[in-house]
Amino acid sequence: MTEPRMIVIGLDCAPPELVFDRYRDAIPNLSGLMERGRYGPLRSSEPPITVPAWTCMVSGRDPGELGLYGFRNRVEGSTELRLATAKDVRVKRVWDWLGEHGYRVAPLFVPLTSPPAPVRGQMVSGFMHPGGEASWCFPEALEQELEERFGRYIADVEDFRSDDLERIYRDIVQMTEQHFAIARWIWEAKSPDFMMMVEIGVDRFHHAFWRHIDPEHPRHEPGNRYATLGREFYAGLDRQIGQLCALAGPETTIMVVSDHGARAMHGGFCINEWLIRRGYLKLIDDPPGPIPLREARIDWSRTKAWAEGGYYGRLFFNVAGREPSGILKPAELRTLRQQLVQEIEELRDEDGVAVPTRVRDPYDAYRQVRGFPPDLMLYFDDLRLRAIGSVGGERLFVEDNDTGPDGCNHAWDGIYIEAGPDRGTSQPRALEEINRTILESFDIPTPTL
Repeated sequence: MTEPRMIVIGLDCAPPELVFDRYRDAIPNLSGLMERGRYGPLRSSEPPITVPAWTCMVSGRDPGELGLYGFRNRVEGSTELRLATAKDVRVKRVWDWLGEHGYRVAPLFVPLTSPPAPVRGQMVSGFMHPGGEASWCFPEALEQELEERFGRYIADVEDFRSDDLERIYRDIVQMTEQHFAIARWIWEAKSPDFMMMVEIGVDRFHHAFWRHIDPEHPRHEPGNRYATLGREFYAGLDRQIGQLCALAGPETTIMVVSDHGARAMHGGFCINEWLIRRGYLKLIDDPPGPIPLREARIDWSRTKAWAEGGYYGRLFFNVAGREPSGILKPAELRTLRQQLVQEIEELRDEDGVAVPTRVRDPYDAYRQVRGFPPDLMLYFDDLRLRAIGSVGGERLFVEDNDTGPDGCNHAWDGIYIEAGPDRGTSQPRALEEINRTILESFDIPTPTL
């Protein structure tokens, strides 16, 4: 048997229903991988959010063990949240283990690789790269090498939540083509044994165009000008994947994965506005209109709970001795927790119809809890409703996202496809098993976590 080589292609937000079914005939290269190998749905992390999900995949840890609960996480001793960076990842990832066993690695565009860290090979930071003068490659000399060949590095699509859909699509295609061109060049020029790239363009396309391409979206307009754009986009993506696979050759294992899926976003539930109306969150004065909670004047001396909006809701209690102006004592906290869980699970919409809502305690969800977890995690209508964090609106249930136009939310299942030399690895069913599957392909025992 030849020495193992592997390319992992990450398609952020790619859902099984598009890849395995709806667009199957438009993606011959991905279909070929499925026919030659194995494939199936891949259960995401809890929550199914990009930042924890990819890190779970390449570390084998769950979000609690990592202390990563979303893009932004609580700061100790404060009510503020801070954007996560690579410095928040305090565990080894798959390329670290491979490097320790002598393999050359190239993690490219993987979330939470900014700032880049030393690896046994090359690293290009992912879409959370801050721009400016910040370093985005290891070794740093690689930056100039890539810019000379491929122009200015496109880490992400700017303002992808806007109505300028023509510009967004052009930017997505340009970014995706650049990323695959970089990956092909690194595979040839640097000869890594293991290369992993993550394409964020798939996620950006879904958020911008989902309601236009999904006939089951409640706001879909049949025959709209973008109705067939999904097939076009996936066909173009498939061509890029095909070029990379051809370069890799039949002796290279190809794995295609996504961190979560996508589903129609039916609207949003204004969780902080609901907390205000229930008396759990107190403001000093009423906002003149909808504003982010961070811009509101909160009366912390009378506030018992507040929430962070997003794909899912994170609810925090104002606990004495933990929050700067905490008021809840342990006995009060237990009673309040039970009360809020019951009220949220009994949630009804404006027409009195029950809204299926799941409430999770991080200490029940994870093997270990690190960092500053939410006190409760809230999933409204199985992620069909986004958690809206703004306050000052007149309605609790809204049709639009409060951070810009968006047609989709995340779904629990992503994709897994693998083809290449049979090395006797087991098929992963959940995202956290990918780390083990990769290491098994290189005959490396799964480290004790």
